[in-house]
Amino acid sequence: MATPFLLPFTRERSLFKLVENRSAFTLETCELNIFETHQKAESVNLVFGDMVLTSMLRGKKVMHLNGKASFDYLPGESVVVAPNEVMNIDFPEAQLGNPTQCIALAISGNEIQNTINLLNENFAKVERNERWTIDEKLFHLKNSNELVDIINRIIHISIKEQRREKDILAKLALQELMVRLMQTQARQLFETNYIKMASHHRFAHVIQYIKENLREKIDLHTLANKACMSRANFFRKFKEAFGYAPGDYVLRERIAQAKEFLKNPAISVSEVSFLTGFQSVQNFIRVFKKETGFTPKVFQSGDYKKE
Repeated sequence: MATPFLLPFTRERSLFKLVENRSAFTLETCELNIFETHQKAESVNLVFGDMVLTSMLRGKKVMHLNGKASFDYLPGESVVVAPNEVMNIDFPEAQLGNPTQCIALAISGNEIQNTINLLNENFAKVERNERWTIDEKLFHLKNSNELVDIINRIIHISIKEQRREKDILAKLALQELMVRLMQTQARQLFETNYIKMASHHRFAHVIQYIKENLREKIDLHTLANKACMSRANFFRKFKEAFGYAPGDYVLRERIAQAKEFLKNPAISVSEVSFLTGFQSVQNFIRVFKKETGFTPKVFQSGDYKKE
């Protein structure tokens, strides 16, 4: 899971308070808030008038949102919070030497709706009854690299940018953030529901086919036929929906499955290469290292955790 870049902690003598000390950076269409907690606390309430995208940077929170089961909130994750929804938060591990740090980006409702309208008018979804929207049911997300990249850009614009066009840059970045957020939600929705959705959604049918045939050769022509679309239209719409090209999606699925196989110390790297559909062991090792930063053998041994 990808985590936004780490921000320096507020110096102790500059803290206004030890629980949810807040630094705010306000622009025309959004407000970036950085929260730090330097001691254990329970049942701390926080609420915003606008929709908020929060991302954990350090430490651990336990989140209680209206009508939802509580959950651990950790670095590498984001949470979408509806306007005026109360966040009730516990900080079970926070202390002066190990504070909790989180960002909360409050976004103008008009800006969100304008971006959604723009997408629906110009980039129709693949199924007739589908619309671009932020799904409030998919509120707890694992960060993608693409989502983190744009969050980092907004943090930089909010804190560091001094040019007169700062608000214009932020507005453009927010539009991309909305797209990346909805793509992340779409991937999460299809990952957990593709079997249920396969009978009535062509992309769910394609994802089911990919997952069930990873050891076989999977090409764009086959996937487009499964979706009953031309190759060009399938490629474009798939990438719009999920943020990845179909080939990249297949590769990520193969790497994810390889990681699961490698948890078994008795299985060889060559066996994993075959089971996940790579053309050769050498190709598997090269691609795995490029995607994860480690060779399959190092990953299997667990030594990468010590680095």
